[in-house]
Amino acid sequence: MRIDEILTEFEKGNLSKEDAKKLLSSDGIEEMDYAKLDIGRQKRQGFPEVVFCSGKKDEYLLGIYKKIYKLNGEVLGTRASKEQYEYIKKELPMVCFDEESHILKIEKEEKEHIGKVVVCTAGTADIPVAKEAVEVAGFMGADVVSLFDVGVSGLHRLMHHVDVFEDASCVIAVAGMEGALASIVAGLVRCPVIAVPTSVGYGASLNGLSALLTMLNSCANGIATVNIDNGYGAGVLASQINRQTYENQPLQ
Repeated sequence: MRIDEILTEFEKGNLSKEDAKKLLSSDGIEEMDYAKLDIGRQKRQGFPEVVFCSGKKDEYLLGIYKKIYKLNGEVLGTRASKEQYEYIKKELPMVCFDEESHILKIEKEEKEHIGKVVVCTAGTADIPVAKEAVEVAGFMGADVVSLFDVGVSGLHRLMHHVDVFEDASCVIAVAGMEGALASIVAGLVRCPVIAVPTSVGYGASLNGLSALLTMLNSCANGIATVNIDNGYGAGVLASQINRQTYENQPLQ
């Protein structure tokens, strides 16, 4: 939430003086019986705290969503289940759920999106992880373009779309199996590439370890590798690179 939005909500009586102070502080904390919300993260890092939904008790998750939504006007959660969505929706009917990426969010309708982040996958089996990255980067203010199923087993599919990368601030390359896509893309583009190994593949892929090692050992320049299936981490990093490239100031 921007400073002027915080002040407006305070003037309207929608935010208490204490809540407004927490939002304006870089070290603000919202104490709950079961959680300590990092209210100052928006001011400190440019985006509010994101909720990891998996494993959370329903009542706790609902309480966290209600509090973050009240303070920020939006909330983003990752690794949510359909059951959690149905539970949250009873009290927050505006919440949206994507079954493929498992993103559970309430997002401001007129958010400005800047720059360009390209998210590409080697195959269609990698799309759930890629869509997590797409949703996260988009929520954090990046304009995101998706390019799916362009892996090295049919390299001409990627070469037909090389022009998509020309004005990108960052590329996220998502691949399982041997994970070669990130190296190929990094050899073609002038911007940073974030490599995301997935757990897709046969036995010797070792649930993504083979792709992870390939990406870590790439000879191509400008690659940063995140953990296996970590679309969220890639989306955050991409949004930060994109923001620095196009605005060099915190997301509003």
